[in-house]
Amino acid sequence: MAQLNPAELATQIKSGLLSFPVTHFDADLQFDEARYREHLAWQAGYDVAGLFAGGGTGEGFSLTTAEMDRVVRVAVDEIGGRVPVLASATGPTFQAIEQAKSAEAAGADGLLLLPPYLTEADQEGLIEHVSAVCRATNLGVIVYSRANAVLTDTSVAILAERNPNLIGFKDGIGNIEQMTRIYAKVGERLAYIGGLPTAETFALPLLQLGVSTYSSAMFNFVPEFALGFYQDVRAENRTAVYQKLNDFVIPYLDIRDRVKGYGVSIVKAGLTAVGRDGGKVRPPLQDLTESDLHELTTLINKIS
Repeated sequence: MAQLNPAELATQIKSGLLSFPVTHFDADLQFDEARYREHLAWQAGYDVAGLFAGGGTGEGFSLTTAEMDRVVRVAVDEIGGRVPVLASATGPTFQAIEQAKSAEAAGADGLLLLPPYLTEADQEGLIEHVSAVCRATNLGVIVYSRANAVLTDTSVAILAERNPNLIGFKDGIGNIEQMTRIYAKVGERLAYIGGLPTAETFALPLLQLGVSTYSSAMFNFVPEFALGFYQDVRAENRTAVYQKLNDFVIPYLDIRDRVKGYGVSIVKAGLTAVGRDGGKVRPPLQDLTESDLHELTTLINKIS
């Protein structure tokens, strides 16, 4: 059973930094429960407001429904009651509903609804997709607006009115006008979460648009740096934020942007670089080259 009801979860996720733990695989690219548990326990030792099991950085898109259920159950068993566990749901509507129900049965605190794959849909269809998942669970739901499921301000307002357990809007687009329209129309009814790749890059300007938190992938391997960056953002310490951007984040982006899919691979490589063995990514993603891993390790050592 969830530790937090939707209202409590909404308050919690606004209070601090969020992150997506990576999902560990063994040499045969099968779920490695022992290393995943070890990683979760380490992450939960820091002051983090919530962890997303099987999210984007957790390669949720590569997990079967059965694997997703197992990953969520392991996360709840390992850190439930210490740190809120938010499960992920993705794919077509009925698959997402199945994953939402499984997450609730597993005792997750909330749900992140990722975009469905491949198919394009207009706003009316997206509204029904999100609403169907919300109706299927008592968990607080955060909708992730990106890729082929970008919601307009009108759609977000309809969803917030229609679904009491919709508690959050995660932005994966970074359209300033659209975020302004959404906040102006919906206000504090929802929690707003930054979800652009390497969210630190956009955290300070988005703060002015009501986006009070974000999910940090780099929290996986440099948690002290990630938390310090978040604190500087919330304090609106521009000097400190831009110093950290120049010292680490922007050089990190330069490595990340060399190959499509490195946005996930570089996080697992970061764990390996700090001696915690992130392991390999599943296809169609590809791991960092040896030279890129060496450059990342050197960069991390500069801030350690």
